[in-house]
Amino acid sequence: MKLIKLDAIDSTNDFLKALSSQDEIDNFTVVTAENQIKGKGQMGAKWFSETGKNLIMSVLVKNFLFHTEKVFDMSLIVSLSVIQTLKELDIPHLSIKWPNDIMSYNKKIGGILIENTLKSDGRIVSIVGIGLNVNQENFEHLPNASSLKVICNKEFDKESLPFLIIEKMKQKIGLWENNSALYRQEYFNLLFRKGVPMPFKNLHNKNFMGIIQGVSPIGKLQVLLEDDSIAEFEIKEIQMLY
Repeated sequence: MKLIKLDAIDSTNDFLKALSSQDEIDNFTVVTAENQIKGKGQMGAKWFSETGKNLIMSVLVKNFLFHTEKVFDMSLIVSLSVIQTLKELDIPHLSIKWPNDIMSYNKKIGGILIENTLKSDGRIVSIVGIGLNVNQENFEHLPNASSLKVICNKEFDKESLPFLIIEKMKQKIGLWENNSALYRQEYFNLLFRKGVPMPFKNLHNKNFMGIIQGVSPIGKLQVLLEDDSIAEFEIKEIQMLY
C-alpha cells in the first residue's frame, strides 16, 4: 500500500481523483490529511474535523467493480472493513446507519463517501473517502456525533488505522466472489435501527413511520410502511429521523 500524507488539503477525495486521472497509480494508494478544508459527506454535506485529531483518508480501488449496478458492493465492503477494525479496538455497540455512516450507540463516529468513475474500457475506478472521529472531544455543534476517545475515554493511534482498514478491505475484496451472501447478511445484521418503528422524512419534507426491512442488492433502503407495503428508497429520497 502506497501512503501519501498531507498536512492540509481541500479534499483527499479530490486530490486522489486528480492524481489518478494523470498517472497510472497503484491500486490501494492511500491519501491522508491532518486537516481537510472542504471535506464532503453524502449528498454534499460538509464533514468538519479538528486538525490532527481524526482519520481523514481516501483510497483508490480498481479492478473490483465492473458494472454500475454493483457499486453498492464497494460501500458494503468498506463499511464492514471499518466496523471490523473498530471491533478489534473494542469500540462498543457498533452499527451501520444506511448506507454507510458508522455508529457507536446512537452517535455517528464515522462516514464514508465513495465516488466512482466509469473508464472508457468499462472499468469502474472508486475513490473511497473515510472520515473517522478518533481523538476529537469537542462536538458542541454536532449533537449526534462522537469519537472513539469520547466513547472509550482514552486516546487512540490514528496513524495505524489506514493500514488496519486497508488490510480488511483487501481481504474482503479477495473473498467477495465466494462470500458475498455472507457479507450482505453481516451488513444487514449491523443495520442501525433495523426492525423497529421509526420516523422518516421524504423528498417533500413529509414525515412518515416505517420499519427498516433490509437493503436491496443495488443499495436501496427497504422500508415497511404503515399500509404493510414495502417501499425502496435511494439515499436522496429519504432521511432517517432519530
